[in-house]
Amino acid sequence: MIIETGDHVILVDPMLGKKGTAAPPFTIFRFKPKRNPIVDLPDNCQPLLDKVTHCLITHKHPDHIDNAAEEFLKAKHIPVTCSRLDEALFKQKGLNVVQTLDYWTPEVFLGGKIEGIPARHGYGYVAKPMGNVMGFYLEFPKEPSVYLSSDTIYTTDVEKVLKEYKPDISVVASGTAQLDFFQPLLMRVDDIIRFTKTAPGKVIANHLEAVNHCPTKRSDLKVRFEQEGLSEKTLIPEDGESMTF
Repeated sequence: MIIETGDHVILVDPMLGKKGTAAPPFTIFRFKPKRNPIVDLPDNCQPLLDKVTHCLITHKHPDHIDNAAEEFLKAKHIPVTCSRLDEALFKQKGLNVVQTLDYWTPEVFLGGKIEGIPARHGYGYVAKPMGNVMGFYLEFPKEPSVYLSSDTIYTTDVEKVLKEYKPDISVVASGTAQLDFFQPLLMRVDDIIRFTKTAPGKVIANHLEAVNHCPTKRSDLKVRFEQEGLSEKTLIPEDGESMTF
């Protein structure tokens, strides 16, 4: 995902490897074992990447920062903002980490504000080995506020942001990712609906149909949003689609 505001072009959680080159299958038995990503980047991607001025990374998993993305960020010396918990790892990889965040601590960011939001990467036990994840809440002058959930289930922290911060735009990771064992790593569809109903503004569903352990399809989610009367407040972008707010 890329967020463009003023002169800033912010790349979020880049997975830039060609189809099948970034990571082995995340599941072998539960879903068809395909190497990741299972799709190529859209044709209009490169001109956007050429404009990138900054990068946000929510956590270290390869579907959020793969080897190709690391090489891109290093070659361009792109400034990176991430969780303080990931700082040492990303610096060790040679990334240009210029800002690190603690949870619930607002910081100045590109003329606006950024705040790290806790995220829980899975239901039950599986969240522990998945490690730390950070969502982001962004505010820029004369722009809609944005909440990026990152990889998380629905938690009291997520609800706090939606109810108290009242983001104009909320982006929810919606693929319901699962490993071969344990409960899902992302919100089940019922919790995506709960998230959407709680969110005060527009909701964008992403993290769909690009990695082999995410079974939720755009078409199925669209039907569910329609059934719940949520079509008007939701967006499910195709790969390469741009939206203006």
